[in-house]
Amino acid sequence: MTQIYEDRSVIMMAGYKVEICGVNTSKLPVLSKEEKEQLMRRIKAGDKEARERFIKGNLRLVLSVISRFSSSSENVDDLFQVGCIGLIKAIDNFDLSQQVMFSTYACPMIIGEIRRYLRDFNSIRVSRSLRDTAYKAIYAKEAYMRENNREPSLTELAAELGVSSEDIVFAMDAIQSPVSLYEPVYTEGGDTLCIMDQVSDKKNGEAFWVERLAIREALKKLPKREEKIIRMRFYEGKTQMEAAKELAISQAQISRIEKAALKSMRSYLTR
Repeated sequence: MTQIYEDRSVIMMAGYKVEICGVNTSKLPVLSKEEKEQLMRRIKAGDKEARERFIKGNLRLVLSVISRFSSSSENVDDLFQVGCIGLIKAIDNFDLSQQVMFSTYACPMIIGEIRRYLRDFNSIRVSRSLRDTAYKAIYAKEAYMRENNREPSLTELAAELGVSSEDIVFAMDAIQSPVSLYEPVYTEGGDTLCIMDQVSDKKNGEAFWVERLAIREALKKLPKREEKIIRMRFYEGKTQMEAAKELAISQAQISRIEKAALKSMRSYLTR
């Protein structure tokens, strides 16, 4: 593979200069239709220099394709390199006799390569069918906006794809990248507000503690034996058999005492 793909990933903006994987995108060559045809014939004849030149002449096509995945949190260098793999596969498999423009043939292969990469290396595994639904929804939305100059409603998008609105919402949620609870969402005067600050802790909320205190009070109202059995069963995690063995009574007695104790506690909590 050429030095283009072996260079360490670097993204740099200086004025209008943008480098991706060490490639200055502002200076990428553009091949004419005739040049592409000539180079492709030489490639099929085994000309490595022509192959190198053809790859460089089609890197703008890769850039165009990866722009469709701008909503992805993946590093643009990684997407560019994966797109280049798709480009090379397209070059190796292109058939001149089919009378098809190379870009028409290459785009789906580059997109497919990037989709496989996003599917296989995502931090959270998502089924292929969900990903396919999500990407179809994205492309359908873009096409609708081009034709109608407005965003489609969820109902219109669902009708276009022939799936339910719930399936689209579920699929779009599934491909979202996870974010850290400590990721800042707002900063003012040196004070940073993180996602964690906006998430309520239901487990340790006021209602939780009120309920917990009420249960403790209900527990104290029980006779000593019933209280002990409830503590053994629900606080110490012991089975009825283990509690019966420790208290030297039968499991049936433990079950009967436990039910009576729980009934008394419910009565206390609901009055």
